Amino acid sequence: MAVMVAQFLSAFGDNALLFATLAVLKQQFYPDWSQPVLQMVFVGAYILFAPFVGQFADSLAKGRVMMIANALKLFGAAVICAGLNPFVGYTLVGIGAAAYSPAKYGILGELTTGDRLVKANGLMESSTIAAILMGSVAGGVLADWHILAALGVCVLVYGGAVAANFLIPRLQPARTGLSWHPGKMVAHFSLACRTLWHMGETRFSLVGTSMFWGAGVTLRFLLVLWVPVALGLTDNATPTYLNAMVAIGIVAGAGAAARLVTLKTVARCMPAGVLIGVGVAFFAVQHSLLPAYVLLMVIGMLGGFFVVPLNALLQDRGKHTVGAGNAIAVQNLGENIAMLLMLGLYSLAVKVGVPVIGIGVGFGVLFAVAICGLWMWKRGQDKKARQRTAP
Repeated sequence: MAVMVAQFLSAFGDNALLFATLAVLKQQFYPDWSQPVLQMVFVGAYILFAPFVGQFADSLAKGRVMMIANALKLFGAAVICAGLNPFVGYTLVGIGAAAYSPAKYGILGELTTGDRLVKANGLMESSTIAAILMGSVAGGVLADWHILAALGVCVLVYGGAVAANFLIPRLQPARTGLSWHPGKMVAHFSLACRTLWHMGETRFSLVGTSMFWGAGVTLRFLLVLWVPVALGLTDNATPTYLNAMVAIGIVAGAGAAARLVTLKTVARCMPAGVLIGVGVAFFAVQHSLLPAYVLLMVIGMLGGFFVVPLNALLQDRGKHTVGAGNAIAVQNLGENIAMLLMLGLYSLAVKVGVPVIGIGVGFGVLFAVAICGLWMWKRGQDKKARQRTAP
């Protein structure tokens, strides 16, 4: 329960802060293409610190790692609240998030094992998505009322997350005695990357989750520009309501995955991945709120069903090879490289003047095709494995 509370408050703060900071950019007349750049500096921190955060998470009690990371998020939010450069403050939050992620997921593998790990991930995702839902709406609504109030709430919520981390039991470090020399840490992380990439199941999980989260963060920024074009609304709250519908759907999809998918039947999630892209393409051509809400909820349900089993697979296999913290750090590297690439392409498309509806349709189609390719590759790998084990 302490882990769930800490995660809820931390994720609430992350999402409220994003929309509050976007409102700051709008208030200070930053250009439209700067909005995805804000997220790019955030994910850039994940990539830069990827070789170090996994060992950091595995070398200390993970509850304490979560506390330190949340304290850094609090400091970054305070920087923005104080009126300093929002990109600097959001970069600090990104560094905190990079350190936080391996610990929050890695601790699940220390608290439970086997197929129960899928259920634990479902609970974690449900808690996270509930926080995304409430944090996104709170950030947008409060920013419409008073931007400084929205930023102040983010600081307070991060403070609550730090306090909740004190209640997490002090578990034994997963791996001790490792060198803290930067060069050796990079070499150790590179070895973990190669180990996971050469294993068929973990490679499948890494590619799938990277594509999903790269698409998810791009969709979030697409909504910010899509709302005024397709619906004629210019407030800060409507994009957050639409993001909330995705969050509600993910909670339902994560619950369904926990009941219907095990580590042995992970491939059941693949049709949902294909349908995510189809749903995004249909969503992009809508011009009224009701069908947009419905489609985004369906997209969220498909997303929850798709990503939860892949996360559990990587945690289980990673725990027995490179350590859960290192496995999540490798996953974060892949996910954030995908985010950086997709956000970069999205920013370029916006800057050169591609219509936002055209961006949405093309994005959805490309995602569906990419997941189809991953699914076919997975089926080919499974077929080869069966042939090798056949008498």
